[in-house]
Amino acid sequence: METATTARLVLLVVLVAGSAWAVQAAADESQKAPLIHALRPMVGSAGDLGRRGGVPCDSWRLAVEAYNKRDWRTVPADCEGYVGHYMLGGHYRRDSRVVVNEAVAYAEGLKLGGKGKEVWVFDIDETSLSNLPYYATHGFGTKPYNATSFNAYVLEGSAPVLPETQRLYNKLIALGIKPVFLTGRTEDQRAITVANLRRQGYSGWMKLLLKPVGFKASAVGFKSGERKKLVDAGYVIVGNIGDQWSDILGAPEGARTFKLPDPIYYIG
Repeated sequence: METATTARLVLLVVLVAGSAWAVQAAADESQKAPLIHALRPMVGSAGDLGRRGGVPCDSWRLAVEAYNKRDWRTVPADCEGYVGHYMLGGHYRRDSRVVVNEAVAYAEGLKLGGKGKEVWVFDIDETSLSNLPYYATHGFGTKPYNATSFNAYVLEGSAPVLPETQRLYNKLIALGIKPVFLTGRTEDQRAITVANLRRQGYSGWMKLLLKPVGFKASAVGFKSGERKKLVDAGYVIVGNIGDQWSDILGAPEGARTFKLPDPIYYIG
């Protein structure tokens, strides 16, 4: 009898402690930064959505991020719900935070040469600015890319900041490392891109490098070529961050590269 009574008391303590932990966890969650865009209600489980659709969406995303899956054109149709909830439900922001935490720790440990020639290369779309308002209304990447509608969105100049990247950006400026924006956007979008970046709190960058209108080479070819020009001019690329593998591949990549998550589209 004493053993049974003791067991019940232990169980009661565990249940009470578990309830208290759940309440505290909910309180902690409520204190977190708001989502970038609350465009869809958070319902259901992304994993369950993938399984119900007969598509292992989590494994698909892993293959994408690990660069095992390449040259894909659209997100699998059955994974729209999975990708949407990943992007808007907090997971995307948490994954981005992990990347930026590592980048900040690396930057803080650098021994700078003192000549002011250290630079850090930043991609723009899905790295410094987020295009989630556009993709949330275009199937989260399940629909083929439409240059006309996307460029119309870019020209609105309304893309919001990705807060994690901005934290890294501000840290680098404080450390004396000069930011360089290197983007696949074209020169005819320079004015609106500058306005959008400034509107979202970016300032003090050293260069904004855009692709010439009509440029035909690959993204890797363009971006590695621009990085080489920086190195040839005497700059030291201490870091490089982007959401696409094509942002960080191709010599000179930089002393260290950081890949942010992006399961919405692929640029080779």
